Parts: sequence; structure tokens; C-alpha cells
Amino acid sequence: MTAHRPHPAPAVVFVHGMRTSSAIWAHQLEHVRDAGHPAVAVDLPAHGARYDERFSLTRAFEVIDEAVESFDGRPVALVGLSLGGYTSLGWAARHASDGGAPLAGIVAAGCSSDPRGKPVALFRDVARVTVAGTTAVGRYVRRAGTRWRALATGRSVAGGADAAAFGGPRSSSVYTPGWDVVTDALTQLAGRSSVADLRAARAPVWLVNGARDRMRLEEARHLAAAERGALVVVPRAGHDVNTDAPEAFNRVLDRALREFSRTHSPSPVPAR
Repeated sequence: MTAHRPHPAPAVVFVHGMRTSSAIWAHQLEHVRDAGHPAVAVDLPAHGARYDERFSLTRAFEVIDEAVESFDGRPVALVGLSLGGYTSLGWAARHASDGGAPLAGIVAAGCSSDPRGKPVALFRDVARVTVAGTTAVGRYVRRAGTRWRALATGRSVAGGADAAAFGGPRSSSVYTPGWDVVTDALTQLAGRSSVADLRAARAPVWLVNGARDRMRLEEARHLAAAERGALVVVPRAGHDVNTDAPEAFNRVLDRALREFSRTHSPSPVPAR
């Protein structure tokens, strides 16, 4: 006879959006830890405790690598919002072929518009103009796609919580990265496809969007690309769905993590 080892609850790595910090995940961190999941919220380069680093996807992937490795081979679920969602999908696509720690699943929130193409490149150019301080900003902003503004500003389209108001872990004061970070991040994203990353990822993916988030324009396309996908739309929430509707988001997290736990079946233990 064979018995089955109890399978540990997956650890959780939270990845924040642009111009915010790990502090936006405070409610979710407490919630999943209370449910028995080891968890950590990281700061992406140029944000929070890593404010003095320059943003690049390569460095962002390293940050996630370090967080995942801290759980000593335990299955890990990634939870990313906006820039953090795109970064998590990109990391998962790369991870699919590197043979690292098992990836239990991904919750990708506020990132259901493919960044590859003109809208992102155009908003990146807006950020460059802003950094340069020219008077042409207004003209460029009017031309830019409004759905990408939430990604760049860290403010909910629905008028909910302003994620930029959350301070980073390095001090009690508010730290908001400048528009040069937006330029760097959008330059990196403009060359990638979140749909392609979804196709490459070898893990279940839950897409979670606020009903009022303009970034959900291509959610059906993203859902179709996921190998084992689910889509949840949170009523009355905007882009910053975890702070607009924290209780609803936590319920979605509970469901997703239960599903991810079932995905990794326990290893058989030979009877003695």
C-alpha cells in the first residue's frame, strides 16, 4: 500500500504595480498567512526599498527568483497587479523551461491588455516628454491610449484607492517613483506580448480584473491563451482591484490558491 504525503500549501509571492510598492499588499499578506500560506511581497527595481535601482525586466525577474528560492523548493504561486502581473507572466514563461521550483499558479490582475504594439510605445513617449519637461505634454497625453494611464500612474480608473499613497517599507514617508521609471518600464513591456507569455507558461492562471478597469479590453483573448485559465471580474472595482475591493479580492485569492493546491498532487510515500 502507498500513503500520500500531505501536500504543503503553496507559498505566495506578491508583485506590485508601477510607481507603488510592496506595501499595497498588506491586507493580502495578512490574509494568506492567516490561511497557512508562507508569503512575501517584493519591491520591484526602482520601487520601495529598491528605489535606487533602475527598472529592467531582467532585474525584476531576479527579484522574483530570490523570493521563490527563499521558500526552499516549496511550490509557489505568484500574485501580480498591473506591471507586477505582466512581470509575473514574463517570469513564468521563462521559468517554464528552466527546471526551477514548481510554480503552483499565477493570479494576474489588471494586465489583460497585450502591451506589445503602439499604445504602450505611445504612452512611453508621453513619459519621456514628461521627464524632459517640455510643454508638449498635453498634446501627447491627448493622443495616448487612456487604458494605459492606469498602468503608468498606479491610480485606479474607478476612482478607488490611490495606490501611490502607500508608503514603501524603507520608511514611514510616501515614496513615489518618477516618470523616468514609467519610461523604463514601458520600454521593456513594449517589446513583449503578455498573450505569448500566457501561452508559454506551464501553470494555471487566474485573470482578475475590476469591472471598471480599462485594461481588461483583451481579457477574452488572454483567457483563451492560458493553458488552464480562469477569469474573474470584480464588480465596482477599477484597475487597483486589490485595494478597491480588498475583501472580494481576498475571496478570489482563497479560491485560486485552493485550486493551485489541487493542481500539485501529493507525492506517494511507499508503505513500510
